[in-house]
Amino acid sequence: MNRVGYGAMRLAGPNVWGPPDDPESARRVLRLAVELGVTFFDTANAYGPRTVNRLIGEALRPFPEGVIVGNKVGAGRGPDGSWIITDHPDTVRRQVHEALADLGTETSELTYLRLGGDGPAPRSDVPLEDSLGVLVELRDQGLIRRIGLSGASPQMLARAQKMTPIAAVQNRFNLLDRSGVQVLADCEAQDIMFVPYFPLASGQLAGYDELTGPAQRLGATPAQVALAWLLRRSPAMVVIPGTTNPDHLRANIAASEVAENLTDAEVARLTGLVDESKAVIDQPHQSTLDALSSLAESHG
Repeated sequence: MNRVGYGAMRLAGPNVWGPPDDPESARRVLRLAVELGVTFFDTANAYGPRTVNRLIGEALRPFPEGVIVGNKVGAGRGPDGSWIITDHPDTVRRQVHEALADLGTETSELTYLRLGGDGPAPRSDVPLEDSLGVLVELRDQGLIRRIGLSGASPQMLARAQKMTPIAAVQNRFNLLDRSGVQVLADCEAQDIMFVPYFPLASGQLAGYDELTGPAQRLGATPAQVALAWLLRRSPAMVVIPGTTNPDHLRANIAASEVAENLTDAEVARLTGLVDESKAVIDQPHQSTLDALSSLAESHG
């Protein structure tokens, strides 16, 4: 798998709500990503809602060999556009079937269950075992091939693994916000793919010499260096930067080449920007809180 994937959230309309102004342009970006070698796409029923999954299905089906679409269920949108946990078993089952219909496929290569363990999202009263049990049932029926978790604490990951193998975990992790570091360590030890969301710290990376120095030396952008650091930080990492701009897409994919040319000293300085020993799973960095607040305000 190409370790630089594509996060499709931005393909929806403003504030991740409704269709984009130019749906065909969105479909072209998806096709270009495949042409450039992207093999992993990240999406969710909540994007739109259902808008982005439909765009992916329209653009890419039948999915080329080797392409994996990771889709999140267990989250949705309120009438005001707010982001909510929707992990009741009946809802999870319905969302899986909706995603299969929207993507135009009979089987999901990877379905994540969205949890609230990695941040300020409201907690659910539904036991993890009940909502995850639906995905296990649908996997046994052949509708899902791999099961993942999104927003999982180390304890949630351990509970889930008592029920089923977990193929991937998607948690917050970036140059400034290391709150997912405990789960990352578990994923490394257990050969689980780790997919960081907000991989570019929501645009809060400007002005760090640790980024600009390597960027100038390599003729790269600070964003490329930030993605390259993630790839160097752990072999379990698969990054999913999102964009609607073809040139930015090309630049994001080229981050894998930048990663090969970062020196060990540069990687160490970037890692040292944050004391990972003090990272706490449910305490985001301020840049992440600002991004979450912006999303909430835009829907309020």
